[in-house]
Amino acid sequence: MTQSVIARQIVVAGGVFAPGHLGELTRIVPLEMVDAVVAECGAVQRRVRKLPARVVVYLLLAAALFEPAGYPAVWRKLTGALEGAGAVTVTAAALWQARTRLGPAPLRALFDLLRGSSAAPRTSGSWRGLLVCAIDGTTLDVPDTPGHQARLGKRDNHYATAGYPQIRLVALVACGTRAIIDAVFGPAASGEPVSLTRLLRSLHRGMIVLLDRGLSSNVPLAAITGTSADFLARLTSSRKPPVLRHLADGSFLSDPRLAA
Repeated sequence: MTQSVIARQIVVAGGVFAPGHLGELTRIVPLEMVDAVVAECGAVQRRVRKLPARVVVYLLLAAALFEPAGYPAVWRKLTGALEGAGAVTVTAAALWQARTRLGPAPLRALFDLLRGSSAAPRTSGSWRGLLVCAIDGTTLDVPDTPGHQARLGKRDNHYATAGYPQIRLVALVACGTRAIIDAVFGPAASGEPVSLTRLLRSLHRGMIVLLDRGLSSNVPLAAITGTSADFLARLTSSRKPPVLRHLADGSFLSDPRLAA
């Protein structure tokens, strides 16, 4: 079989800034955007280090793409094609220190710039003129450090405490494009309804939000109603909403606030 090779020349910064170019990622998150966010958050390095702030931002973005890999493995992916460009060799400790030095503010600001529905009224992500969204959550393990244990606690039973401390991630996602409209983190013990209150800022008229049983109690539904967004929720089997009026298609009108 005849094969063709398409070569493309990519110009990258030299020296310690060279790893701040991760192929197509810089087309989605431009260098200028990262530099502006770092400057706005006051996270620009005071001197040129082996790991400048811009490079650390792209390191963390890459770590999200290569989730099973640790920071050293992600660094090797960032620098694998940069032989001769002056990329430095760094230790795992140096990567961790650079991550700590950067702090969470630049990543939070970058997320606020990039998040959005990426859908318009006639796209596959809409239904009868409404943007179809969903809210759901998951839990993520975090390092088992004394600080995390004190703030987040750990899972336990009658016999022992085990596992890693966890945080809860709850996200509002556009179903058609799968774009993340908003996301919040918090202690796993707080539950999804508590996290939902922090997502209300991104709900508005013109949305229909899909909810699972964990968010179908009266308080979350009332909170969503207050944003003027529509919703479709799955009730728990223990709730029995009263039948107010039967409809021709076999469904019926009810009020979940009156459910037993």
